Amino acid sequence: MDPFGVFKISASALEAQRTRMNLIASNMANVHSTKTQEGGPYRRKDVVFSALPLDEGPDAVQQGVQVEAVVEDPTPATMVYDPGHPDADKDGYVAMPNVKVIEEMVNMMMATRAYEASVTTFNVSKTMFLKSLEIGR
Repeated sequence: MDPFGVFKISASALEAQRTRMNLIASNMANVHSTKTQEGGPYRRKDVVFSALPLDEGPDAVQQGVQVEAVVEDPTPATMVYDPGHPDADKDGYVAMPNVKVIEEMVNMMMATRAYEASVTTFNVSKTMFLKSLEIGR
């Protein structure tokens, strides 16, 4: 078992939460984007995490986290009546992105807390290793 595995685990968690925060920022930035390169309104994106074995072999105990996939939210677009909008259909309705600002803010707070927890774990482990080095003095 790698004695510095806790640093690898914390680093993998930090990287995964950074990816999640980037997606949340993208969702928030595109809350009013009614047209994308693929056509239609922007679709909310979310991240799927999975466990990542850090040790080799069948007895791998240490697990990190990795981003398995970035998926689009299948929730349908919200139709808003705005006949003056350039992307309005013949009936005057515009397909708006399926991004809910409040939901994204909650997700951002959860990602921030998870990131902070990983930083704390990293710092506590670093302090513990430094204190163990002082035992030999």
